[in-house]
Amino acid sequence: MKKHNLRHGHLAEVWGDTVDLRHLAWSIGIGLVVSLGCFLLASHLLVDRVGSAALARAYAMLAGLAGCVLSGVICGALFPPKREVVEDGGADPSWRQEVLNELAAQSGGLGAVAELPPAVVDEMKALHIYELFANAQPVVPDATVTPSGMPQAVPSAKEER
Repeated sequence: MKKHNLRHGHLAEVWGDTVDLRHLAWSIGIGLVVSLGCFLLASHLLVDRVGSAALARAYAMLAGLAGCVLSGVICGALFPPKREVVEDGGADPSWRQEVLNELAAQSGGLGAVAELPPAVVDEMKALHIYELFANAQPVVPDATVTPSGMPQAVPSAKEER
């Protein structure tokens, strides 16, 4: 677990995600109470109603698992995500061109933004990347496109002999 000393002071990184340590503690407590409560309640109710104690315990464990899912839903509603997405507007344009070239080199290429559904176009515009793809002129050095759409290296004059 890696601690971050950000403006909240209580944030940490757990399994690659940012969490508030206070909310994490509350979530563990809620999970413990709800899942154990479901298990014990089901165990108490089923011990007299089911023929064998082993079967009653198995059903109680299933109820405990349902309690785990329920506690996850409760904690998800109580504690919103802590991620902060920071976009750097001054990113190096050559880096963007490099990424576009890598995407174009993959099978299928970039395609045309005119072929995209309106919902995708709206989302791309909201993310401010529509213009980037609309104006994309991928530059793949020493390459030509085969009928299959895959780039293929063009032999230089020295290699042809």
